[in-house]
Amino acid sequence: MLFLRKPQVLGALGALMYGGQAVQGIELDLSDSNSIKQAASTIAYGMMTYYTGNETGQPVGLLPSPYYWWEAGAMFGQMIEYWYYTGDSTYNDVITQGLLAQVGPDNDYMPPNQTKTEGNDDQVFWAFAVMSAAEFNFPAPPAGKPSWLSLAQAVFNEQASRWDTTACGGGLRWQIFTWNNGYDYKNSISNGGFFQLAARLARYTGNQTYADWADKSYDWIIQTPLFTSNYVIYDGAEMANNCTIADELQWTYNIGTYLMGAANMWNYTTGNSTWETRIQGMLKGMDIFFPQQYGGGKIMVEVACEPEVTCNYDQPSFKAYLARWMAATTQLAPFTYDTIQPLLYTSAQGAAGQCSGGNNGQTCGRMWYQNTWDGKSGVGEQMSALSVVQANLISKVAPPVTQNSGGTSKGDPSAGSTSGGQPTVMLGSSLTRTMTAGDKAGAGIVTAIICSGLLGSLAWMTFL
Repeated sequence: MLFLRKPQVLGALGALMYGGQAVQGIELDLSDSNSIKQAASTIAYGMMTYYTGNETGQPVGLLPSPYYWWEAGAMFGQMIEYWYYTGDSTYNDVITQGLLAQVGPDNDYMPPNQTKTEGNDDQVFWAFAVMSAAEFNFPAPPAGKPSWLSLAQAVFNEQASRWDTTACGGGLRWQIFTWNNGYDYKNSISNGGFFQLAARLARYTGNQTYADWADKSYDWIIQTPLFTSNYVIYDGAEMANNCTIADELQWTYNIGTYLMGAANMWNYTTGNSTWETRIQGMLKGMDIFFPQQYGGGKIMVEVACEPEVTCNYDQPSFKAYLARWMAATTQLAPFTYDTIQPLLYTSAQGAAGQCSGGNNGQTCGRMWYQNTWDGKSGVGEQMSALSVVQANLISKVAPPVTQNSGGTSKGDPSAGSTSGGQPTVMLGSSLTRTMTAGDKAGAGIVTAIICSGLLGSLAWMTFL
């Protein structure tokens, strides 16, 4: 049995000046790297107390109910970034064990225990985690285990094989298996996740095939109502109407995943002007998530659910991914730094002020624009606060590596497929599995709690 130790230095409760008012929360001086690391340590510890997979008799790599499988992968990805920013290796063994426990028998993040609920978006969040492990040179898995890079490649290959042209002219379905609700829905997070993964693999490996898929997936979505000319990204669309009518919910992680993919493509192409224009457009498109009425346009808000207090168990974590990918973008595409960094700064101030609840006085809430804890708590709340606070260390850490700039994770381009050594797949093919009686009994279980019908859902950087 593994035990989590408490952080060496707990962020003390203190007065944080925000908006001219003194508010109580975790002490955070954003001009002091040690203060940021101390605050991150406190928040990370609070998040990891929700994880029970390191306790005797509990499934390794899973969060307890009501959290879905994908959020554990997102959490481990966040903790890899925690190590990257702070150098604190306290949780590394737990992270490695969790990531490897859920790879499934084919080392592709398709574990049999998730076939009733796993969607393309769920699978890709685990791929994001292992991709970060490769890019940050996180300690390699034990001998005999798949490499971080090969796991990400396996997910890419399988998702590319699911590219579907039966409706909407292409794209990935939300769900993987025919018996799950959402199989006939194409959403932005699944397709944005595939785009981002392809772009990151292109940059890391230098293999043009990945870049071609990134281009293909991006070109597809901008031809749908899901991605407007003003860089508004909507949740998804039904295949029944050929994806002509968008569900117009907007979520932070949708634009975040496209921003991260575009930044990797800008870097991979050594500053291609088309990708620069797209990044600039996305930065403008993020304005909706920094509304004037909440935080004066300087604080990140999950506008689809926070003000109305309708967020489910998934959605409080979405800001974590936007903050994470905004920070990474300032390294990959340094021209964005002056726009992004002030927003991370003020959002971190607000988040620290919200981390003042619970019995310990350090539990994080959701509404960063409020001066007092909002009474909400959970894995997502902790993850989002951790992400935006530690993102303010981005100028203090080295950029993500590639295979040509110090990356040590060895890949397997044919992982998860039978492509024979190259990450190429047949278009229009479909990955399916035999449906058992147990699967039939579980048909209709969705991959996430449904909201509104369906899941709404540094200038020093050199080119590599």
